[in-house]
Amino acid sequence: MWVLIPAWAALTAIKALPDGEWLILLLLLLVWGADTGAYFTGRALGKRKLMPRVSPGKTLEGVYGGLVVCVVIAAIYAFFRELSLNSAVFLMLLAVLTAVASVLGDLFESMFKRERGIKDSGTLLPGHGGVLDRIDSITAAAPIFFIRFDLFSSALSLRPN
Repeated sequence: MWVLIPAWAALTAIKALPDGEWLILLLLLLVWGADTGAYFTGRALGKRKLMPRVSPGKTLEGVYGGLVVCVVIAAIYAFFRELSLNSAVFLMLLAVLTAVASVLGDLFESMFKRERGIKDSGTLLPGHGGVLDRIDSITAAAPIFFIRFDLFSSALSLRPN
């Protein structure tokens, strides 16, 4: 509940914002981009383990790759939504913070499972580690995305020019 309630509250608050649907889509793309970018970059270039006892497959190079993908996603979003340069830069910084929260959420859930001796957190999605493995990143990233967005969006216009 400590994880799900803040995520639900953040997603509800984001949805209530002007262009909330677009912002939720951006949040999902950032989380998926961080995960996918980290996976492929880590497989191709990964040498230094991030936290081998918690998640042996994650590498620092993978995290950097995920961050780059998120910055690119934010830049593409800003371009298609016709945001100002200041707003685009803010969005790229928000993308990096969101990606870091996403990675930390994934690591936290992995650490929790290892501590409990659980390989999969459920059987609903066989081969995926359970439902928690599918939502761990979003549950960590959504509150960070909303809080940072809410604090700084008033200073910048995140609406099209």
